[in-house]
Amino acid sequence: MLATLIKPRDELITISEDATIEDALALFEEYTSFRAIPILDASGQLFRGAIYKMHIYQYLMNQGDRSLPVTAMMRNMTKFIGINATFFELLFNMRDLPFISILDEDNHFLSIITHSRLMDLFAQSLQTDEGRYTLTLLTDGERGSLEKAAKIISRYTIISSSMTINPDDNPRTVRILFTLPDSVDEGTLSKIIRVLSRKGFHLESLEDLHKQSYL
Repeated sequence: MLATLIKPRDELITISEDATIEDALALFEEYTSFRAIPILDASGQLFRGAIYKMHIYQYLMNQGDRSLPVTAMMRNMTKFIGINATFFELLFNMRDLPFISILDEDNHFLSIITHSRLMDLFAQSLQTDEGRYTLTLLTDGERGSLEKAAKIISRYTIISSSMTINPDDNPRTVRILFTLPDSVDEGTLSKIIRVLSRKGFHLESLEDLHKQSYL
């Protein structure tokens, strides 16, 4: 699973622990979209941490010494997972990081998985090639809500993908997202929505993936 998300090593920019803050600044100015860069040991095998563009700029605004090694501003020294980690380990360890480092079976630095790549995966899981509509249903947290809604929808069509989220951290306001295939027409969609409504599901939003706009 993780192997499909890893950025190829030959496309990766890293910096050695022996480099200076000035060296790191030059990299950030060359690769302007980067928020952080992995720091490796002198052998290029061991992950040491990361250095952030924002921290460098803040440091230089206070007249910081550019000749210091990058390790003086190193962060995220323990933010890494193994290549055999589960998807949930990836998800909960990455959180708000721009990337997380991946180590091989010998604990050597392998590469990284970026936050944007993880977000792309979630987007792809909802906006499949065959997907047409994504319904977001608000539930009351009743046991079996996912199965109940899926059973209703399955009377009319297959389900391309589904996901449950709880942005309010409230068991009584759990959302269920269903992506329906391209074969679903507006008439069938209307029937599905009507039945779901009668069974107590509130349609919070409906997205037409062909139009990429909320209805």
